[in-house]
Amino acid sequence: MTEEMLKQIKQLPPLPESAMQIEAVYQDPDSSFNDMVKILEKDPLLTADILKAANSPLYGFSREINAISQAVGLFGMGTVRGFALASIVKKSFSLDLSPYGINNDMFSALSKKQHGLITSWCMRKENKLMGILSPAAFLVEIGKVLIAKQIINDGKQELFRDALLNLGDVEAAEREVVGVDTPEVSATVFAHWRFEKGLVDVIRNCTNPDQAEDDDKRAAQILHVVRVCVPINGVVTDDSIAKAKALIEKYELNLESFETAIENLK
Repeated sequence: MTEEMLKQIKQLPPLPESAMQIEAVYQDPDSSFNDMVKILEKDPLLTADILKAANSPLYGFSREINAISQAVGLFGMGTVRGFALASIVKKSFSLDLSPYGINNDMFSALSKKQHGLITSWCMRKENKLMGILSPAAFLVEIGKVLIAKQIINDGKQELFRDALLNLGDVEAAEREVVGVDTPEVSATVFAHWRFEKGLVDVIRNCTNPDQAEDDDKRAAQILHVVRVCVPINGVVTDDSIAKAKALIEKYELNLESFETAIENLK
């Protein structure tokens, strides 16, 4: 991690109390469905954001979800935690993704597609992992916001565009020009905010799952597949699907459920 990036991270504002309360409830083994609902209902703006996210066509529900209790019942506490943290965290950043050639709407759509794919693929077969996978899918790309800011501050936009073109790999270009990549920056942000070690580990090692702790490897593998399948421009192609399937075979993940999820995403 570079000194410049660490300085940016240390200057981030603390997360609001609502995020701390959500985390406290989620991490408490004695907490209940109703405890999570009560915390979320205290914040009408957050509630509206969660319901808007939950009603995305990416999740395929035929009826409108119009109450937080309904959302928690359908998605589970872990996934709704992801919706909530995504809304809270993204409001903590000023977004300018122009060095990557994408705008804010495209960046938001990227996270939503990655989360939609992970939810459709894993909510039934890998439900026990959704507490980590849901926020990880929404938040893994947030490091790009700080990397983009560093590129702009250093006047290296053209250098970065050339690196993207020549290397054909976003994170390789980040490392060449800035000295860090998205998973490392994102993981360091969430370690700074004292998120649980498992979430930080999965994000940090999502491009090299073998380096994750044993308990986190499967979630890191799944996140790796999803990020390969849904690249930075948010466009899922036959090539990106083929690369994702090759990783699924390598990691011995559930291909049938993935193929169904891809159809749902389309």
